[in-house]
Amino acid sequence: MAKTVAIANQKGGVGKTTTAVNLSACVAQLGKRVLAIDIDPQGNMTSGLGVDKDSVAASIYDLLINRTDAREAIIGTQIDGLDLIPANIELAGAEVELVSMMAREQVLKRALYAVQNDYDYVFIDCPPSLGLLTLNSLTAANTLMVPIQCEYYALEGLSQLMNTVKLVRMHLNPELDVEGVVLTMFDARTNLSTQVVSEVKKFFKNKVYNTIIPRSVRLSEAPSFGRPISVYDPRSTGAKAYAALAQELVKAEEAVKKERSEG
Repeated sequence: MAKTVAIANQKGGVGKTTTAVNLSACVAQLGKRVLAIDIDPQGNMTSGLGVDKDSVAASIYDLLINRTDAREAIIGTQIDGLDLIPANIELAGAEVELVSMMAREQVLKRALYAVQNDYDYVFIDCPPSLGLLTLNSLTAANTLMVPIQCEYYALEGLSQLMNTVKLVRMHLNPELDVEGVVLTMFDARTNLSTQVVSEVKKFFKNKVYNTIIPRSVRLSEAPSFGRPISVYDPRSTGAKAYAALAQELVKAEEAVKKERSEG
């Protein structure tokens, strides 16, 4: 059964989609079966994986609103082992359409039941808000991953996100756990980046990944070519960082599984 990870932070520009695209690709390159789900109306994850969002036959919108079978919306990508449920601008109206639905926060969770056993990991790229699309993602997920940029105001708004997590646990998904915090856009030349790292570690303690994603021109360029960094420039610092993050995530998950089987 797949482990489902929602990648969320209601603050924009924190490297959320960059993390969702590149982590999905790197985990697939470790030989895992991965499903990436774009639930952001901007559809940046879709284009970042080289898919033309305007030409897809079915999207996440069809899953949520038209109750299309998940398998009909899944498409392959240029990475072996990595599939995608794409998003396009249609999704922009979904928040409003979901409001009147029964069990509206559970729609995505129900839609994904059909494919749970087809994958090892599902990564959901959430929109930069705490609306119904993000709530659906947190309800469907086992864990939440939070990308935080190494810049001033990095921790701003995080208490709001953690409060939402608390509410989701209470009312919708008692199993939801914080997978970890990924520090992004780290600039070794500035004291500020180093200060932010220590502040975030104080706030989240042992939930912070050892791998830190550097600020990188190649990482910024890759989406415009519709390629994950591991394909666009596999020898770049960004590619190495996301490969290390994927290994850290998979290793931690395998340790948990081993513990469970022994317990």
